[in-house]
Amino acid sequence: MQARERRVVWLDERIQTPPFSLFARVEIGVLLRCLQGGESLGMPHSRPMPSIGPRVHELRVRDVDVSWRIIYRLDPDAIIVGAVFAKKTERTPQSVIDRCRRRFRAYTRMMEE
Repeated sequence: MQARERRVVWLDERIQTPPFSLFARVEIGVLLRCLQGGESLGMPHSRPMPSIGPRVHELRVRDVDVSWRIIYRLDPDAIIVGAVFAKKTERTPQSVIDRCRRRFRAYTRMMEE
């Protein structure tokens, strides 16, 4: 791993792979790898989510019959993943927003200790 690459930190309480198709799994891997290398992603792949917090974005991946969202925060040394979910409505569910806020706050507190 190069010195400037960011690691990926998953904040989900349990590690469980969503039922991505092979295409979506590869696309997510490529996009995360771009972020690790310091590349900046914009629409249609990623959009800012300031309602959740600073440096928080939503990775957007269209799969066969579902649109996946990965909520992540870009820290100087890491990509912090707060949630992975299937997007079923136009708006991000409030429960996902609240869960990500809690997870990002807890991670920040843990890193400051």
